[in-house]
Amino acid sequence: MNWVVLVGSVRKGSFNAALARALGGLAPDGVSIEILPSVAEMPIYDGDIEAAGFPGQVSAVGARILAADALIIVTAEYNYSIPGGLKNALDWLSRLKERPLKGKPTLIQSASPSTMGGARAQYHLRQVLVALDALVMNVPEVMVAQAHTKVADGALTDPATRDFVAGQLSAFHAFVRKAKAGEAAEA
Repeated sequence: MNWVVLVGSVRKGSFNAALARALGGLAPDGVSIEILPSVAEMPIYDGDIEAAGFPGQVSAVGARILAADALIIVTAEYNYSIPGGLKNALDWLSRLKERPLKGKPTLIQSASPSTMGGARAQYHLRQVLVALDALVMNVPEVMVAQAHTKVADGALTDPATRDFVAGQLSAFHAFVRKAKAGEAAEA
């Protein structure tokens, strides 16, 4: 199984990027996880640009999501919501003809130095994903609170958090298998 990860934060020392990098080592056997190019590589959505042709970065990310068995979105929380770069990327992806998130098994994670761990961003992101018709796993949720105490030197180091994330990935593996079995039955 091949899963891809879209990271909502672009900060060099991002806790969310550290969480995303840890996923490959925490994934169930038989699952490969690749991090997609940065959301910062996409221009600000503009209908005039779209009319002239989709930017290559948008088409490439859309194709990788479409080809993957599942998508994980790891995001920071900015001002009680999702970062503008992530929203911009999702706006672009929603415009692609093949709609790469439609029916795509999707998992949300967040990390924050706050005690809420990015909960408000996750709730806003869920609203956006409804419009994109993504198939979002609801529970268990991963909201890494006080991330600055769980990440060191760009790596997720807290054993309890690593175990909890591994448990969520295991549950997501079952969710993805069930979604794929449903697709096969419909075909």
